[in-house]
Amino acid sequence: MAIEITSAAFEDGDAIPARYTCNGQDVSPPLSWESVPDGTRSLALIADDPDAPSGTYVHWVIYNLPPDTRGLPEDVPNQQTLPDGAAQGVNGAGSVGYIGPCPPGGTHRYFFKIYALDTEIGLGGGATKEEALDAIEIHVVAEGQLIGTYRRR
Repeated sequence: MAIEITSAAFEDGDAIPARYTCNGQDVSPPLSWESVPDGTRSLALIADDPDAPSGTYVHWVIYNLPPDTRGLPEDVPNQQTLPDGAAQGVNGAGSVGYIGPCPPGGTHRYFFKIYALDTEIGLGGGATKEEALDAIEIHVVAEGQLIGTYRRR
């Protein structure tokens, strides 16, 4: 089953506005999703850049979102635990929360991947992408992705 994930800031395959990058305010973009299957116990989101020169660069890791969550607002605070109980992991810079696109050169692709899970994962805030993926791998019941691009100015 596929989850449809969208953003009011950019269309799938289009450029991410500078506001959400190192050339702007570096805040997280607004995201929405639908078609979450019944029985979902939590959601997780991972955003990364597979075109980074030193390997995939992690821009955002967030997990244990309540199952009825249907999006994230612009500028989610960079803190380990959010008011709804969701937790954020570390990004490629080693800080918690979102870090925007800032490619060293060329146009890069940024994948925002949403996962519906049949459980809450037993990780506190500050987990790595690898730890989150290990925790969710056998619990994914549906997923979806939104791709944005960015070329640094």
